[in-house]
Amino acid sequence: MLSGPASVAPVFEWENPPDDGDVSSFRGRQTVAVADVLMVQEARGRYEQMYRRVGGVPVWPRVIEFLDSRVATLLRESYDDAVGRGLMRAAGGLVAVAGICLYDADRQSAAQRYFFDALRLAKASGDRGFGGYIVALLANQSMSLGRYRQVIQYAETALRGAHGRLSPALVSDLCTLQAKAYARMGDRVRCHEQMRRAEATAGRIRPSEEPPETGYVQRGLVEVQHAEALRQLGDLISAQSYAEEALSTAGSSHLRGQVHRFATLAMVLAARGEAEEAARVAHHMLDRVQGMESNRLRERVLAVCGVIRVQGDGIAAREFVERAQEQLSIPI
Repeated sequence: MLSGPASVAPVFEWENPPDDGDVSSFRGRQTVAVADVLMVQEARGRYEQMYRRVGGVPVWPRVIEFLDSRVATLLRESYDDAVGRGLMRAAGGLVAVAGICLYDADRQSAAQRYFFDALRLAKASGDRGFGGYIVALLANQSMSLGRYRQVIQYAETALRGAHGRLSPALVSDLCTLQAKAYARMGDRVRCHEQMRRAEATAGRIRPSEEPPETGYVQRGLVEVQHAEALRQLGDLISAQSYAEEALSTAGSSHLRGQVHRFATLAMVLAARGEAEEAARVAHHMLDRVQGMESNRLRERVLAVCGVIRVQGDGIAAREFVERAQEQLSIPI
């Protein structure tokens, strides 16, 4: 997986001139129609929903096969500039889903390559807001790999390079990512600055005005991210308050989001010495993760299991650990 300057170069190229002046192509025998672009857009939504239901492990081969067999063919056909930009935008959205699924399957190098490809397509499309979304995906990947300074660098580049065209949901999510990175670095002041910025921006979210890619920014996401940041800073009372607030709206979020909300509250409770209550909460996490094939969710379950095992030896804690170990024996 690329790191250092090599991991920044594609983002630098996206942010800076020259922009693509004309993406039209007349090399193919067939002419791409608006209906073809809509087909790719619909495929992106379908595969995204599939990923949310069953995880990235079984979905990424399907997305890549569709990209290779259908989308790559369209990109080699003929189209004018307007249709071409729409095609680049739609194709970039599907390439991004492939990257997300690969990331979820812990195939990090491949995921990064797909994110970079999606970023190049975003620039060709002329959609600056979409490009900022792809940079946010790179920031999230860096967060999971412990590259906290790069998280901040990517997030600030997305905010700057989108030229004010990021939606409120995406700005809010970028701020929460920075808050979590600063918390990991022990910078309490900047963490709280980004938390306040995220909350202020979240108040301006209008779901009907958001692009399809930011559908993951659902009610309670800011709160669960802030709970994670505060847990890292050791501010456990506030972390619990945020985690409980996030959980109060879990019913309106997708299953993956619910898994993370229950996991976050369980880890906060365990850190506060309430291992038995943490175990009871964590059972709800196991209920929702069952049937998913996701290395990222597997890591999440392992982390919760590890904290509860260390902090508690009561009946509920032991029963949870036993159930988690049994469930982990089947691929998540």
